[in-house]
Amino acid sequence: MQHISVSELKQLIDSEQTTPLLLDVREPHEFECCRIEGSQLMPMQSVPGHLDQLDKEQAIVTICHHGMRSQQVAQFLVQNGFSNITNLSGGVDAWAQQVDLDMPRY
Repeated sequence: MQHISVSELKQLIDSEQTTPLLLDVREPHEFECCRIEGSQLMPMQSVPGHLDQLDKEQAIVTICHHGMRSQQVAQFLVQNGFSNITNLSGGVDAWAQQVDLDMPRY
């Protein structure tokens, strides 16, 4: 598992490269409050039951509020045979502070 900063993720999204799956593992009410554009919601507790919906070879960036839950999910994915997993350091809160200053924070 790798880690990526919010500025590195912003550069990756803005580049002409293929964007990884942005897997937001927060709860629905958190996702409604704010999200990184293009992210897909899959609450942490639902991940084990939805592994078959994820491509084990696809680049996936796990996202949560501060980076703790997403790190746990990233480790779980690696343990289950996923090979290209990256955790967003600082989560959406860091994104709101450093990339999208208009994003609501909670």
